[in-house]
Amino acid sequence: MISIQQMQYIWALTEERQFLRASEVCFVTQPTLSMQVKKAETALGTFVFDRSTSPLELTSFGESLVPIIRDVLNEYEQIEVLIQKKKGVFKERLRVAIIPTIAGYLLPDLFREWRDALIDVQLSIEEMKTEEILIALENKQIDIGILAGPVNDPKLRSSIVYREEIRAYLPNVEKDEVTTTNLVEYHPWLLTQGNCLRTQMIHFCELNKGGKDEWNYEGGNMNLLEEMVELHGGYTLIPQFAIKNNSKDYKRIRSVTGEVPAREVIALTPNRSSKWSVIEKLIRSMQLKYGNDQTDEFKMLSWK
Repeated sequence: MISIQQMQYIWALTEERQFLRASEVCFVTQPTLSMQVKKAETALGTFVFDRSTSPLELTSFGESLVPIIRDVLNEYEQIEVLIQKKKGVFKERLRVAIIPTIAGYLLPDLFREWRDALIDVQLSIEEMKTEEILIALENKQIDIGILAGPVNDPKLRSSIVYREEIRAYLPNVEKDEVTTTNLVEYHPWLLTQGNCLRTQMIHFCELNKGGKDEWNYEGGNMNLLEEMVELHGGYTLIPQFAIKNNSKDYKRIRSVTGEVPAREVIALTPNRSSKWSVIEKLIRSMQLKYGNDQTDEFKMLSWK
């Protein structure tokens, strides 16, 4: 049988796929980690890693073993939780991942509220793209993902948090409202691949993903896209709650009439979570902040 320490080394090597980086994560020397992994493989009677590849790859046995190791390590952590609770010093650790086009306004709006309300919680927040969030949930690296839906996965619990309109940033156009037909006349400025708002914009505006203008820029920063629109014309799409009423850009935003584009923001969690009471508080705070009952006219856009 392999030890907990050996399991920790195997898990680190699975994540890092390189002995030196894994040893640094585990705060041991590379020879120590390598020797312990080899001892574990000897005890198991087969290889966990294929060392002929760079970066390292799991063997077929390793692919079956690693999920079990992950679950064992998660359960082992509960011993430390129990000890901390007995001492009265326990703080629930909640790992949150948020897509960038939501984090950009949600964190300034709610971070202080979360910090003040969740005094017994160690809150860890990271920006991730949608696909990264799904992988992190699968690997149990996060407890909750906040992203644009829908996501249908029987292993995950999906909670609708709120719906928000998607509007057009058109500072150089003298119109209060625009239609998708109007938008065809202007150059689109897109977020980089992997951002769900980019895909939603392509779907709604029926953009030709294969075509390229002689002049173009794709970025991951919405503020920079707005600046490109101001300087060079065209348009980009902006989520409703990213627009501040007192900002200089407020009067430059146009609603899209007809089928109003919108997205559904969801919270994804594992079906079974010991942290649900804390997660529920986070979800409720977002619903109270951004809830909108007037969504009948919205056309929900897919992020895929």
